[in-house]
Amino acid sequence: MILQHEFVNWFRASSPYIHAHRNKTFVIGFGGEALLAKDFDHHVHDFALLNSLGIRLVLVHGIRPQIDQRLNQLNITAQFHNNLRITDGQALECVKEAAGLVRVEIEALLSLGLANSPMSGAKIKVASGNFVTAKPLGVINGIDYGYTGEVRRIDHAAIHQQLDQNNVVLISPIGYSPSGEVFNLSAEQVATAVAIALKAEKLILLTEEDCCHPENNQKIQQMTTAEVAVFLEQNTNLKASVNHPLKAAIQSCQEGISRVHLINRTIDGALLLELFTRDGIGTLISSSPYEELRPATLNDIGGILELIKPLEQDGKLAKRSREKIEMEIADYIVIERDRLIIGCTALHYNHQRQFGIIACVAVHPDYQGSERGKRMLDYIDRKAKQINLKKLFVLSTQTMNWFVERGFIPSNVNDLPEQVKILYHPERKSKVLYKEIN
Repeated sequence: MILQHEFVNWFRASSPYIHAHRNKTFVIGFGGEALLAKDFDHHVHDFALLNSLGIRLVLVHGIRPQIDQRLNQLNITAQFHNNLRITDGQALECVKEAAGLVRVEIEALLSLGLANSPMSGAKIKVASGNFVTAKPLGVINGIDYGYTGEVRRIDHAAIHQQLDQNNVVLISPIGYSPSGEVFNLSAEQVATAVAIALKAEKLILLTEEDCCHPENNQKIQQMTTAEVAVFLEQNTNLKASVNHPLKAAIQSCQEGISRVHLINRTIDGALLLELFTRDGIGTLISSSPYEELRPATLNDIGGILELIKPLEQDGKLAKRSREKIEMEIADYIVIERDRLIIGCTALHYNHQRQFGIIACVAVHPDYQGSERGKRMLDYIDRKAKQINLKKLFVLSTQTMNWFVERGFIPSNVNDLPEQVKILYHPERKSKVLYKEIN
C-alpha cells in the first residue's frame, strides 16, 4: 500500500513536467560507450517513453570506441592530438563503418515492439539523413587532422520536417561537404550545433560520469553559465569527459538554449529522473539561476498560499486571506525553484517609527534544513539596513530557538509597537523576539 501511495504521489508530481515537455524539442547526445554497455536497451526504452509523451526527439550518437575497435582489428594505431582524432584515409573508412553499424543497431532497438516489453506498442519511426554539412578542421599548429572536420551548417528545416511527422531523428557524428567528402565530427559538437540550429528547449548530454567538484567529489546539481566559466578557469585539469560537456553547455546557453542537462548515463533511469522530478539527478546548466530568491509578485500568490496552508492548519502560522496577501504582496519575498515557490517570508515595516516585523517564514518540507530560511532572513536584514530600520520584531509559536540562534532576543508583548500590539492574537500566545539593526 505504501508503494502504491508513493507511486501515485510521484506520478502526480511528474504531471507538470509531462505537460511542460509535450511538443518540445529535446536533443540528446551520448557517446559510443553507451552503446557498448549492457544496459543500453534501458536508454532506448526511455527514449521511446519520451517519444510517446509527445517530445520531439533528436538523438546524436558517438562512435569513438567503435572506431578504435575497427582500427585495432586492422592493426592500425589510433592517432590523437589535443584529444582530437587525426582521421587519415584508413581511419575514415573505419569511421564510415562504425557510423553505419551503430546507426543500424540503434534503429533496430528503436524498432522493437515485443509484447510484455517496455517497447510494446511503441511503433517508433526513425529518420536519418545528411542533415550535417561539414568542413575540414585543416592544419593546426603543424598538425594535419585529415578528414576530421567541424560542423559548418545544420539543415534544421529538414530535421523539423521529420519531427513534424512524429519521427525520432537519429544523427551520426559525420558530416558531408558540398563536394561530396565525408568528415569525422565530434558527437558533442554535432549535438550542440543541432540543438542551437533547432532552437531546442533542451540539450541533454549523457556522460560517462557525474560532474563533481574536484576538491570534495560532490556532485554539482546546478550552475549558471557564468559559474561554469569560473569553474573551468579554476579547474584546468578536468577530464575531457567533464570539460567538453561543460564547454558545450556554455556555448548552447549563449546561443539561446534554455537548459542543458549533463546526466550520468550509468545510472538506470537517470534520464527520467532528471526530466520528471523537480531536483533531478544530473547537473543543470542555464543562463539564469534555476533557484532564485526575489521579491514576490501577484503571480506568486497561489504558490505562497499553497506553501503556507499546511503551516496554518498546524497552527505554526497565523491565517492570512488571499486578499490580505494581495494587498501586502510588495512586502513578500519568495524562493522560486523551477516554477515552484519553496520559500517565502514578509517584512512589514513602518518608516516613521523605523521598525519592521518579520512574518510568514515558511520553507517547503522537501527543502528544509538547507539554509534557505537563513537566506531569506539575511535578505530581510540587508533590506532593513537599506531602508534604515532600527529594530526587527518577530512573533513565533514554535521556532523561537531558530530565531534566537540567529541573533534575536526574547522580549514580551509590551515591547511591541502599538501598531503591532493591535494585531497580536492573545489566544495564539506567540513569543515575541526582536533584533537591533546595526
